[in-house]
Amino acid sequence: MHGDSPSNEVHLRAETLFISDLHLSPERPATVDLFLDFLAVRARQATCLYILGDLFDAWIGDDDETPLNTTVRAALRKLTAAGVNCALMHGNRDFLLGRAFFRDTGCQRCADPTLIQCDSEPTLLMHGDLLCTDDRAYQQFRRQIRNPVVQRLFLWKSLKKRQAMAAEYRRKSGDANAAKPKQIMDVNQETVIDVLRRFGATRLIHGHTHRPADHLLWVDGRQAHRTVLSEWHDGHGEVLVRTSGAWRREPLKTRLP
Repeated sequence: MHGDSPSNEVHLRAETLFISDLHLSPERPATVDLFLDFLAVRARQATCLYILGDLFDAWIGDDDETPLNTTVRAALRKLTAAGVNCALMHGNRDFLLGRAFFRDTGCQRCADPTLIQCDSEPTLLMHGDLLCTDDRAYQQFRRQIRNPVVQRLFLWKSLKKRQAMAAEYRRKSGDANAAKPKQIMDVNQETVIDVLRRFGATRLIHGHTHRPADHLLWVDGRQAHRTVLSEWHDGHGEVLVRTSGAWRREPLKTRLP
């Protein structure tokens, strides 16, 4: 068959994939199934997969061996064992993903921000929350919870206590976000331009805001692009694909049994 030819295989494995904001949790089984199917089939065709934060809706420690966490870990390990490079960035919901998780899955830790070259195009990868500088209360909270001492104190608590604290945080976070003006929860344009200038990038890819779009902007007279990744929900998702020097968005949905 033509689809099995060596030339076609080279074309497929030249792809780089980008996803973010899956918010995997037991309460979202359709999205979990979609991600597992994605890892087993679509992601195997790529050279590299970047997960730009919030893979999980909450991560309270590598010792939280729920069925969901164990299943996802195993699926990621199968992907990396098959030869696909997988780089994972912390998000605002799963920043406690630790050494054991990366060791068990074979994923590489991806710093926020990270500069890569896509066919010689300097491309900056971020989760996106650092760009929302108008939300000063969140930025202050982020600095506090990313403090290594604060994280160690949290991880020393019992698993049951951490589960309760995480549930309370999600409740308060939802209430606080509902009361905030929508515009301060989006990126600050000056911050975007500043970070592109600082890293010498002409493309920025991020998630977090759940406002998928492709923005054209100018930085010191140079054209630049800001690509916002889509959130996955209700068994629907999207992957950004870079192949043969071009970008495209590819929709995903849970396959019917």
